[in-house]
Amino acid sequence: MKLFTVGPVEMYPETLQVSGTQLPYFRNDEFSSIMKENEQQLLTLCGCRKGRALFLCGSGSAAMEAVVACSFRRQDKVLILRGGSFGERFVQLCRIYGIPYDELCLQELEALRKEHLDAFFQNEYCALLVNLHETSTGQLYDIQLLSAFTKAKNMYLIVDAISSFMADPLDMDQMGIDVLILSSQKALALSCGLSMVVLQESFYRDMVEPKDDICLYLSLKEHARNMERGQTPNTPAVGILMELHERLQHLQGDGFVLEQQRIATRAAYFRSRVQKLGIQLPHFPLSNALTPLLFDGDAQKVYQFLKKNYAITLTPSGGAMRERMLRVGHLGNLKLCDYDALCDGLREYGK
Repeated sequence: MKLFTVGPVEMYPETLQVSGTQLPYFRNDEFSSIMKENEQQLLTLCGCRKGRALFLCGSGSAAMEAVVACSFRRQDKVLILRGGSFGERFVQLCRIYGIPYDELCLQELEALRKEHLDAFFQNEYCALLVNLHETSTGQLYDIQLLSAFTKAKNMYLIVDAISSFMADPLDMDQMGIDVLILSSQKALALSCGLSMVVLQESFYRDMVEPKDDICLYLSLKEHARNMERGQTPNTPAVGILMELHERLQHLQGDGFVLEQQRIATRAAYFRSRVQKLGIQLPHFPLSNALTPLLFDGDAQKVYQFLKKNYAITLTPSGGAMRERMLRVGHLGNLKLCDYDALCDGLREYGK
């Protein structure tokens, strides 16, 4: 079965080789050294010169929860960009932890515009929380627009880049991003179950460190204290951290840029081919991570046809978009010939 999903994705042979080996013991200097290397290399890839990278044993949602729970207080009102189910998750988290918020809501398939942000400009907020690539729809928000808004209002910018990292341009220092949330099973093409929080040192010092903990397992302070010695407060996702260490070696130097280019090439190649088949794409800006395909009510039938006849798995949609949208991923170990096979399947279904 070939995965054109957005996570997990097709893993690289080198990563699969690591995942098949015996896990090492981790409470020692050897593993601490690996963790410190992971942190420094990840900070470099994220464009964060003065910051911390923390590693949580949990999915990306765990990292989202850790940031909300460990950074904001009941007087810190935030603005949430809610354009799909992952924007809704930030809303749920703020509601649960009693953080006051306003929602910038987008309708289905509606593109974010400057006018949307201008409507909230007169309000006072501590931070903007955004899923840079709303994975449920495929829309990539304009990070320069978001950055300009937060800088003008002296707000923090909290970015979930779980599916955008390595697929789209991203630099924390240049873009004014204070917190970046990542996960293992997207463009890094690792096993599921590891999430990462990259924080600017100033944000950690001013927002996280002074706040009393209201959670233990997800405590960013406990993770930061332990990371000073290259460890985590609880049993880490040892195997995935070893996969990450191997993967980061390939991304050093030109490796990161080359991987970004490969992902962008796949996206452009597939979009060019699939539009010639008459399949509609949304009109808003798209991330290189995935291409959303719009159908006239038979998306699930297309999904099942490709799975049964071509051993291809796409990413289905839920809710109101269940019968209208399928999402095609461009992350992981995929080649252009794989997209040729996918287009053959889509063409055969349309006959």
